[in-house]
Amino acid sequence: MARILIAEDDASMRQFLAMALEKAGHAVTLCENGMTALQTIESDPAYDLLLSDIVMPGIDGIELSRKAVAVVPTLKVMFITGFAAVAAENGAENDAKILSKPFHLKDLVDQVGQLLAA
Repeated sequence: MARILIAEDDASMRQFLAMALEKAGHAVTLCENGMTALQTIESDPAYDLLLSDIVMPGIDGIELSRKAVAVVPTLKVMFITGFAAVAAENGAENDAKILSKPFHLKDLVDQVGQLLAA
């Protein structure tokens, strides 16, 4: 399926996301913050999707997405946040998908599939 890089500062949420996406057949790499995610994608740019929380210490998800897409122009981006309106107002890219917390695992897998197919 796809290679997905997850940037999420909450450990339980990272595991929740990874479990759902790996069960759907995706290869998942987990990063605990934006800086680690950026370093990961710079050292291995073969990712199809960046799945990122928006609010993280250091580099937030929006800044991470901009820098990651500069490294991998074909990278698709999905944000997971409890602050969807804030994300839209603060510069989330137009083609980035925003999934608002709370969500069901099926919704996550379905939206990832749709984004990857687009």
